[in-house]
Amino acid sequence: MDRISLGNDEFEGHNNAYVLADPDSDALALVDTGIATPDIRADFADGLAERGYDFSDVDDIVLTHFHVDHAGLAGEIQAESGATVYVHEADAPMVEQEPDALADLDERRRAYLDEWGVPAASQDELLTFLDASSEIEGEPADVTTIEDGDVLEVGGRTLEVIHTPGHAAGLCCYEIRDGPETAHADAVDDGAEAFVGDAILPVYTPNVGGADVRVERPLQQYLTALRRLADRDYDRVWPGHRDPIEEPTDRALTIAEHHRERTENVLDVLAEHGPADAWTVSAHLFGDLEGIHIVHGPGEAYAHLDHLRHEGVVEFDDGEYRLIDDADDVEIDHVVTADD
Repeated sequence: MDRISLGNDEFEGHNNAYVLADPDSDALALVDTGIATPDIRADFADGLAERGYDFSDVDDIVLTHFHVDHAGLAGEIQAESGATVYVHEADAPMVEQEPDALADLDERRRAYLDEWGVPAASQDELLTFLDASSEIEGEPADVTTIEDGDVLEVGGRTLEVIHTPGHAAGLCCYEIRDGPETAHADAVDDGAEAFVGDAILPVYTPNVGGADVRVERPLQQYLTALRRLADRDYDRVWPGHRDPIEEPTDRALTIAEHHRERTENVLDVLAEHGPADAWTVSAHLFGDLEGIHIVHGPGEAYAHLDHLRHEGVVEFDDGEYRLIDDADDVEIDHVVTADD
């Protein structure tokens, strides 16, 4: 698969944009676009130029989700090319930068920060960081919405939409159904593959809970998505960050096992330190937090606490979570483990 690596100093860095080109029809498509900074735009333009294209040649842009390190340049590229921008309907308002949707996201985030017990000074630090980051959001795009099961014909490829919410409400993977072979060094001749965005990453564990506060039951939804991807048993997947994943089923199960272990750690914190809010639990799990991690850390703790609450293991009262009874033998619904 032909990918352009777009490094950046924001968030996880090492973003990938994928180039789908059909030599017979001259159709050109991109999967994700990287963050909207001048340096990344220049790197992206250089990468396309090396392949004989520029932004004005792009016919279609397929976005895995709305986060700015994946969708930041979509609007600008669309303005130059008239490209169709595809994104799941849940993330469409964010990519279009609808004022009401952005205001709702901000209101939800502030409400959760209060509920999680994030101190005022840390909230101010986070909001200052987010305000500064608004400069890298890029231009709004006019989007075409997609949903689970849709099939896209872009860049000489047939892509099936696999909705995998959790990290983001509209996060989608794109299963590659067919298309021309490529001589690119990263290509394989056969076997099922997919673009997976941040659903499965080769190094990091995708954040749930804080990465998109619009998601209800974020851990449950994410673990269900991991199970779905594991069941499809891809030979290789192409993530939104870093290198391709050669054994994606094992990686999906490893991430799920990580969440099972984290759930145990959350229970240990409550058992040892008594009732606590999400911020306190995250401090025991992750230590001091700064920048975007001020929302990612307690958000991750909240995702696990919220799941335990729905499973009847903990209760939430007056801003704190407490164990209901002995949690030694807790079984978490929808957890995928290596033994499944």
